[in-house]
Amino acid sequence: MTTPSPGVGSTIVELTPSSRPDAVALWREAGLTRPWNDPDADFDRALAGPASAVLGALQDGRLVGTVMVGHDGHRGWVYYLATASEVRGRGYGRALMLAAEEWIARRGIVKIQFMVRADNDAVCAFYEHLGYSDQNCRVLGRRLDG
Repeated sequence: MTTPSPGVGSTIVELTPSSRPDAVALWREAGLTRPWNDPDADFDRALAGPASAVLGALQDGRLVGTVMVGHDGHRGWVYYLATASEVRGRGYGRALMLAAEEWIARRGIVKIQFMVRADNDAVCAFYEHLGYSDQNCRVLGRRLDG
């Protein structure tokens, strides 16, 4: 998959295992990681699964954005949308979401969703600008790793 994205010399591609250090560094810079989640393992699981991938925006060969995408057979899911601080506001986030939507739609999935922390107003505004809306549902969870 190679999709044109904003900027001269930029593309969106499916990442490979060799991209993990740069992707995880980007996720940390963007504040997406939490102590209870292992981002290296998350990256590896996404690449190993038949229904998931990590897409990356490359600017002149350098990783400047990511989005993890997958589906459960019914709904598409998005995680780890991040852009490098120096390229924010230049359309990379929008391009990555479009690439995620296309990845999901090509697999016959008709709905996309994701979770945003309730207090992250700036990110909610970004997604609302792209046409997403609050689905008025609660997300419940439980850790299974002890």
